[in-house]
Amino acid sequence: MMLSINPDNPQPRSIKQIAEKLRNGAVICYPTDTVYGIGCDIFNQKAIKKIFQIKKRPIYKPFSFMCSSLKDVSDYGHVSNMAYRIMRKALPGPFTFVLPATKIVPKIMITKQKTVGIRVPQNNICLALIEALGNPILTTSAILDDGSPPLSEAYEFDEFLGNMVDLVIDGGIVYPDPSTIVDFSRDEPEILRLGKGDISQFYA
Repeated sequence: MMLSINPDNPQPRSIKQIAEKLRNGAVICYPTDTVYGIGCDIFNQKAIKKIFQIKKRPIYKPFSFMCSSLKDVSDYGHVSNMAYRIMRKALPGPFTFVLPATKIVPKIMITKQKTVGIRVPQNNICLALIEALGNPILTTSAILDDGSPPLSEAYEFDEFLGNMVDLVIDGGIVYPDPSTIVDFSRDEPEILRLGKGDISQFYA
């Protein structure tokens, strides 16, 4: 099933309907500011396990998730003063920040090091969905790790993923360019993966 959403002004009624599906355990494919992603409600363990199966990913390698704002991030990750100062300038944007997890994060989303990967994407559809759901949404690239060609349009993902997801959101073309991963779990920020976004601000 595919549903078109206006990427600039997401239709509130459609967003509300999708949030309700997520609340009931749906797995969706949706556009972000970096790639088309696969996601679900981070508090629905059954849906999370389904995504592990789709991605053929070991359970000890948890996925990142998306929040709607830096204030939202601080509920799920411990943000130091240094991290807050940098993240305030960088968000929303194409970055994944690794932070020490707070107690409300489900264990299935936490690494052995007790950290989480959190994004605040510069994408109106994502932000509207998170707000409507009331909590973060799991995020992982909709490209499978099997050498599949890069895809950029919703109809391609609809054909590619088939019945593996419950809904594909068409929010326009997104040329895949992965997020830059920045580790804030230590005293100094460390770039774990160089991707989209200006990293000079992390060294200012």
